[in-house]
Amino acid sequence: MTHMVKRVMIDRAKIQEMVDRLAGEINRDYEGQEIIVVGILKGSFIFMADLVRKITVPTLIDFMSVSSYYGGTKTSGIVKIVKDMDVNINGKNVLIVEDIVDSGLTLSNLKDLLYTKDPASLKVCVAFDKPDRRKTEIRADYVGMSIPDEFIVGYGLDYAGRYRNLPDVCILEPDGGKK
Repeated sequence: MTHMVKRVMIDRAKIQEMVDRLAGEINRDYEGQEIIVVGILKGSFIFMADLVRKITVPTLIDFMSVSSYYGGTKTSGIVKIVKDMDVNINGKNVLIVEDIVDSGLTLSNLKDLLYTKDPASLKVCVAFDKPDRRKTEIRADYVGMSIPDEFIVGYGLDYAGRYRNLPDVCILEPDGGKK
């Protein structure tokens, strides 16, 4: 099966406006406090890099890698920790940074897991939200953009490991656009 980029859904200028807005909200909410920003690999790395450069409050940075797909295209919702955080979050303000939330199952399970580590606060920042795909009640504290249920790539989002490096968010069309 081949794929090609169908069209740009969100251009880089709109993405930067989104990052500026989110960083402003985070800076306001955490004024005078330190936060630990935890990026969920691999998809969040570009968004998180842009975001943390705009965060002005004291910030520690860490990463986690989780898996819930196990080789398929649909999430199982069961979180397998591939790489855990290096920092202790007990009593700390934690901000999870994720590229996209669709079913919400993985994020819900990840939050439950991190609550067992007793953070002072635990919030979630997502670049993109697909509320039409939600299978569980979960809401991010900071949402870049709500988007329709399209398969998107670029700005860290991938298909089979490809397209993460595209500077815009694009809709991917299966089979090269052939019917």
